[in-house]
Amino acid sequence: MAYGKYALILISMGYCCVAWAQAASDVSAMEMRRIFDTLTLPDAPTRYNSGSGLPGPDYWQNRADYVIHARIDTPTHALSGEETLTYTNNSPDSLDTLWLQLDQNIYRPHSRASFVNPERHARTTDGVTLDSVAILHEGHEIPLQPHISDTRMRLALPGAPLPHGHRLRLRIRWHYTIPGPWGGRTAVTPTEDGDIYEIAQWYPRMCVYDSHRGWDTLPYLGQEFYLEYGDFDYAVTVPWNFTVVGSGALLNPAAVLTRTERGRLAQAARSRAAVMIRTAQDVTAPDSHLAHAGEKTWHFHMENTRDVSFAASPAFMWDAARMDLPPVRPAPGMPPAPRLAMSVYPRAGRGPQAWDRSTEYVRHAVEYFSRQWFPYPWPNAINVGGHGAGMEYPGIVFDGWKDRDAALFWITTHELGHGWFPMIVGSNERRYAFMDEGFNTFIDAYASRHFNHGEYAPKQDPEFAPQTGRPADDIIPVLTDPQAPPLMTAAELVPEKYRHSVSYFKSAYGLVLLREQILGPERFDTAFRRYIQAWAYRHPTPSDFFRVMESESGEDLGWFWRGWYFENDWPDYAVSDLSYINNDAQQGTQVSIRTSGRLMLPITLRLEYDDGTHADQVVPTESWHQTDTLTVTFPGGPPVLRAVLDPDHTLPEPDRANNIRSMK
Repeated sequence: MAYGKYALILISMGYCCVAWAQAASDVSAMEMRRIFDTLTLPDAPTRYNSGSGLPGPDYWQNRADYVIHARIDTPTHALSGEETLTYTNNSPDSLDTLWLQLDQNIYRPHSRASFVNPERHARTTDGVTLDSVAILHEGHEIPLQPHISDTRMRLALPGAPLPHGHRLRLRIRWHYTIPGPWGGRTAVTPTEDGDIYEIAQWYPRMCVYDSHRGWDTLPYLGQEFYLEYGDFDYAVTVPWNFTVVGSGALLNPAAVLTRTERGRLAQAARSRAAVMIRTAQDVTAPDSHLAHAGEKTWHFHMENTRDVSFAASPAFMWDAARMDLPPVRPAPGMPPAPRLAMSVYPRAGRGPQAWDRSTEYVRHAVEYFSRQWFPYPWPNAINVGGHGAGMEYPGIVFDGWKDRDAALFWITTHELGHGWFPMIVGSNERRYAFMDEGFNTFIDAYASRHFNHGEYAPKQDPEFAPQTGRPADDIIPVLTDPQAPPLMTAAELVPEKYRHSVSYFKSAYGLVLLREQILGPERFDTAFRRYIQAWAYRHPTPSDFFRVMESESGEDLGWFWRGWYFENDWPDYAVSDLSYINNDAQQGTQVSIRTSGRLMLPITLRLEYDDGTHADQVVPTESWHQTDTLTVTFPGGPPVLRAVLDPDHTLPEPDRANNIRSMK
């Protein structure tokens, strides 16, 4: 942050005041040393994760590629599937076992999640039934005996372990009952024109094996995920009258779409305004489909992603518009194609301030985040109006068809922002919620300012500044609540009461403070973009983030990480004295400031003169290294009315009553 017009004076007369305060406050000086002492981060630098926060020279990451064919049986709400999973071991270790995630087992009776969050699991299914699990070798299947533990599956490999640099292929066949609306993130929701299927966590997925823990096998308790990257080729078979949208690109439009729908998609690829692909009239017209009986198979492809999801329904209206991004190839061997923002929703979701504007919001979010932080890599971006879980997956998000007005803009922008955190920057959501929810909420807040001249600004929802839209005020109840967990609390240990206020709001606002009050936008943006670029499609830890921001910004921020992330500290400043030098305004003015807080954010001190002008000085963090009281000297000028700390009310200070002092 650039200093104000007047430099902070800590020499000559000012120095004497500082020296006196230091001598008189030995206990405070000891406390200051603790606040500013070197912070030891949880993960020490290694050859895999360097001291700069960047991937080290020996950084490695395993890979999982999938070919999947699934079918939905609508009378029974059952999904059956077969996948070929190619797993590449890039680690230095030989692996004699593999671990996979079976997330649908969360819905089983007596699952671990049912004890942790019983309110979410009033109804149950049988979870995943594995029909067969085998290694594919030279055209043959070698059966494996899976060992199931709640939402995890362990496979012991026969024969020699899988060595570094080698790969193997698994073939898994499975089926499960799709939960109803109570399933939340993956659900079947009835509408007047048919069921909406939102399909997620739907196939056996590889656990991550990394240099921090080996196999990361935390059970799925209903929160988030940690996944490997790879390429996905998947097909979904559904009844003839269903429309399917999914992560990635649709590869067989001629087999599933009418000529009219394909023509409208071609028009949308040239249009910045949304073009209706399936209208309200099409939803109720049987002849608007390519077929009139049987089933259709929709074929999708997505590269370099950690996951895929899809939605299917006979009730979908569908619109799309071209995004202002460079074309990308839908799949290997195909020419680059324009990229589309899309929305699907039931007829009941229509409205000029409802889902009619969804694609406008999608387009803005993806384009803005691409310009501001990192280019969006995938073919399309889709917003689904369905159950309303407010849930994100690469290239597709699930929102509520009843959402409208600012709420629809905020939820759409937030869920699409997850394309960057954690879909591109693949942090471990199972452990560090603030690294995806908070980072994403941070970029959302600026997107709200940017959209349509601030139409929906400031962001004010359960995720950010929920009471007033002013984060410096709304964060106070969190900071001063002795029960509120710190940001570094493990994700599953954050009580639901604090999930949004801590993992989302506090994390996001911390980055706002870092950008606007500590580093300034130029240094922050450069460092944050470097973090995203360095860890795109990789797995950073909190320590990596902290180190990148320090190394790239040129600032020791240990005091801020300690106070804001590891503890719930806040600033508390006061103007303790205001006087002229030798009782003469022309000789200058002295302002004494005291701190009794534990978070020494830079603070602006303003001197207001009786002629309507003012002078500002920024008191930097380092001023408090060895003292809790200092004196700031202003040059001579007009008579002074008063001194004000933080005049623009930018800092989260619970007690502001002593921030103003009038001249006697």
